[in-house]
Amino acid sequence: MKIKTLIVDDEPHAIEVIETYVGNFPELELIATCNSAIEAFQILQKDNVDLLFLDIKMPGLLGTDLVRTLKNPPKVIFTTAYQDYALEGFDLNAVDYLLKPIPFNRFLRAMDKVFGDYKSLQQQIVQVPAEQNRTESFIYLRVERKTVKINVRDIYWVESLKDYIKVVLADRILVSKQKISVLAELLPEELFLRIHRSFIVAIDKIESYHSYAIDILGKELPIGRNYKDECRKRLQK
Repeated sequence: MKIKTLIVDDEPHAIEVIETYVGNFPELELIATCNSAIEAFQILQKDNVDLLFLDIKMPGLLGTDLVRTLKNPPKVIFTTAYQDYALEGFDLNAVDYLLKPIPFNRFLRAMDKVFGDYKSLQQQIVQVPAEQNRTESFIYLRVERKTVKINVRDIYWVESLKDYIKVVLADRILVSKQKISVLAELLPEELFLRIHRSFIVAIDKIESYHSYAIDILGKELPIGRNYKDECRKRLQK
């Protein structure tokens, strides 16, 4: 699974350095670079981002303030010339805090933390081999201290709870420490639809829908602004 990455810095040279470092890792997919936190906010509203390299002191909006505005922020590595923000950065659950100029060996240590987190996630959630029928596929979720087997056909919807996901079945609700983007990669695309940054729904479980929400199990789930077009196309088929 590719880790979708965004670089945000108001200094072109700083972007160039990090972009060069990122290019050494095939696991990272650089989807964009931008020069302000405001521009980054706009990208984050329409694109799924797993990892954010974020400068702090930028015109218009501080990087730390950007993170505070996000309901479900991606993993963040702060990149800055100012050590004074370190404590604040870690209070925001940053993966790491890199001081400029950033030596490559220090960048490697940060990436080791990122890859360690994703390796842990991939060990906790597994899909059956590809040769099996996808409509009868299963996932395994780590729930508390157990690994629980779930037929994907039994899932009604998945909801993001920051660093956790809530998986709603007909008879129970399971909570697992995962990112919703990880599950989005594993659920069969023909059976599920992303309707919001925080919601994935089973298409055959939808009871009714309109332009801004869908109903499942008697509950109304919002359709995000950036997902409306795709939802309309899929649901009208």
